[in-house]
Amino acid sequence: MDEDLVRSPDTLRVDRLPPGQRLTSKWPVLQHGSVQTLSTDTWTLTITGLVDAERILSFEEFQALPRVRVLSDIHCVTRWSRLDNLWEGVSTKVLRSLVRIDPEAQFVMVYGAGGFSTNLHLDDFWQDDVLLALKHDGEPLSPAHGYPVRLVVPRLYFWKSAKWVQAVEFTAEDRPGFWESYGYHNRGDPWKQERFSS
Repeated sequence: MDEDLVRSPDTLRVDRLPPGQRLTSKWPVLQHGSVQTLSTDTWTLTITGLVDAERILSFEEFQALPRVRVLSDIHCVTRWSRLDNLWEGVSTKVLRSLVRIDPEAQFVMVYGAGGFSTNLHLDDFWQDDVLLALKHDGEPLSPAHGYPVRLVVPRLYFWKSAKWVQAVEFTAEDRPGFWESYGYHNRGDPWKQERFSS
């Protein structure tokens, strides 16, 4: 057993396929609009909102943060699932060492390039298996899958795992992200089939 590996709890289920899902060995490419092409020379991560002081990290500074590896499954709202994905990146919990977050903050909005955003309750954002990923299955992410950094929230439908992450905003109130504003469920638990808001 790899002691440094975080296993997402869903990988320990006897039946790992949520209702209405089908298995695939491929990793389909889905997004709104075109694939974003970002340069690590200019990429930054901004941590903002209800924090003591806004923090902006360069890609070099982000790469220097402590790393975590996570084994998880992917469940897409379009009904495909891919098992045993190995991610490497920075645990979201590391952000708590970079800024002081106001106790009033209960939610987070994660912004990606191309106008994409997704909202999460902090209870979901701080889980041990949630990370800002740099690699998938030992290889750097491709632009189509969110290079250079994508959020990975294994226990929720994969639209919550925003590509091309550029900013994290801590808020007191919950606001809908991009897909949520178009009728997707506010949380997106695949085991409860929380696909759409109605």
